[in-house]
Amino acid sequence: MGLVAAMVTVDAPDLGELSHPSQEHVVLRLISRSILQLAIATFAISIGVTSAGAQNGGPYIYPSKGQTPEQQNKDRYECSQWAISQSGYDPSKPPQTTSPNTQQPQGHAVRGAGRGAAAGAIGGAIAGDAGTGAAAGAAIGGAAGGIRRRRAKKQAQQQQAEAQAAAAGGQDAYNRAFAACLQGRGYTVN
Repeated sequence: MGLVAAMVTVDAPDLGELSHPSQEHVVLRLISRSILQLAIATFAISIGVTSAGAQNGGPYIYPSKGQTPEQQNKDRYECSQWAISQSGYDPSKPPQTTSPNTQQPQGHAVRGAGRGAAAGAIGGAIAGDAGTGAAAGAAIGGAAGGIRRRRAKKQAQQQQAEAQAAAAGGQDAYNRAFAACLQGRGYTVN
């Protein structure tokens, strides 16, 4: 708390220079708001760092047989290579969860409307009113293009979900193989 007070006194303007009491109130409000924002930002960062560490942490490995740090590094490397060969998954090269085709296709509704307008104009010309036929065709074609766009988007989302599930399964298989190898070399793995 003393550090915050020191920061406030160092950074705060000299209130004696203010010509009006309401300016003092504004300055104090700004300082209070800045301190609150700093506290919130610090809290948010600490939560982010904690959760990132928990998600990205690997297994806890204890050298049960007194292995040297050099031996531990060698064993980890060799077990990692073995786990990759057993699982077919390399955690240093995770598969992409997005394919090149996941970019949202653009223009389905516009192209559909254009095709529908052309077909409607032809049909309308035969019936005697090309403008009305083109407008009706454009509306129907635009709706059909929108449906195609939604189907393509849904299919891309499904492919991405399948790729993510496959990556999670590969990571799990790698972790089990890695742990089995280290346990076979005299380590406790949790």
